[in-house]
Amino acid sequence: MLLSITTRHRPATDLGHLLHKHPDRLQTFSLTTGCAHVFYPVATPEVCTATLLLDVDAVELVRRPGRPGRAEGVLGQYVNDRPYVASSFLSVAIARVYGSALAGRSEDRPELAATRVPLEATLSVLPCRGGEAFLRRLFEPLGYEVVAQPHLLDEAFPDWGKSRYFTTTLRATVRLSELLGHLYVLVPVLDDDKHYYVGEDEVEKLLRHGEAWLASHPERDRIVERYLLHRRKLAREALARLLDDEADDPDERAGARAAEEETIEAALTLADARIETVARMISESGARRVLDLGCGEGKLLKALLAIRSLDEIVGLDVSSRSLEIAAKRLALDRLPERQARRIRLFHGSLLYRDSRRSRRGRDSARSPNRSPPGGTPTPPGRSGGVATRTPRAGRCDPGPQPEQLGRTDRPSIYCA
Repeated sequence: MLLSITTRHRPATDLGHLLHKHPDRLQTFSLTTGCAHVFYPVATPEVCTATLLLDVDAVELVRRPGRPGRAEGVLGQYVNDRPYVASSFLSVAIARVYGSALAGRSEDRPELAATRVPLEATLSVLPCRGGEAFLRRLFEPLGYEVVAQPHLLDEAFPDWGKSRYFTTTLRATVRLSELLGHLYVLVPVLDDDKHYYVGEDEVEKLLRHGEAWLASHPERDRIVERYLLHRRKLAREALARLLDDEADDPDERAGARAAEEETIEAALTLADARIETVARMISESGARRVLDLGCGEGKLLKALLAIRSLDEIVGLDVSSRSLEIAAKRLALDRLPERQARRIRLFHGSLLYRDSRRSRRGRDSARSPNRSPPGGTPTPPGRSGGVATRTPRAGRCDPGPQPEQLGRTDRPSIYCA
């Protein structure tokens, strides 16, 4: 997929300063599902064009856990439009490659970053679920001149009619950060889909990039609903925050937030307390590798991921649905590469013979709400038990407390 940005504001090559990308160099950036290339087909004082080429690895897209998008089923994973059209992949690439420009920062030309200049953005293939009319209703209220060229479903069969794909050009005199912010939000809205799990962090992104214009946009409600994939709870939260009366007393708002935090803390469940206790005990034990037997939806795994001393975290569960939820909870498709290497999820059971879950080489194993295999249940009144492996026929006896364990004595831990 291609995004080209052109300016005729002289000297036009200042576009390189705004984008933090030198016109004389081809630059490549690694992404979780492929790579992005930035190059300049034209770079003269009169006109300058910067092109972002996004190369999505279709095979890696199938392999990675997380939200599969609209392509469902085995065939849909391999036959789809995701590598070729502007979508949420483009939004992620804009944030990754043009992050400084998106934030409105320019070390070399700070005054230019705050100046409205004539810009033209061209999207080679833009899916529009809602047609050209919806495309215009999104961009024209923001001051853009919209030129949309529809594509036929099949050029060999023109009678089949037009597809939902358009080659789209947007022209306006705006700040570059405004243009990128509009594209970041509205491209996934037009596609009405995202390639990753949508949670509360997406509300923050929407409000951050739509802060200056979304509240007054005539299609505000529809933009919010589509950007958040029609998650009603998230959409209600985003709309409520957009329409929040700024004239409220700041002290009153701060007091309300403090009261809300106290309510959340008071509502801490026994399960949450148990997870905190288990994570703390594992951290204090000095373990470097952990196997979570029956990891479920990944609540403990998320807590363990925050423990920097752990080198390897493995979650095992017999429910594939629970593992899907765990992958979304952990945002595996968006984790930095170093973090992603630390954690793995496997489908299986404690009762299955499976070399992947072997405890050999792992310092800690955790099984929720169970006694250690062949061992002693947790005594009443304790939030978690610690058991160590002993050489006596594989029996697991209650072991020392975490504060008694030295760095060289790293037992296997079972929390019942």
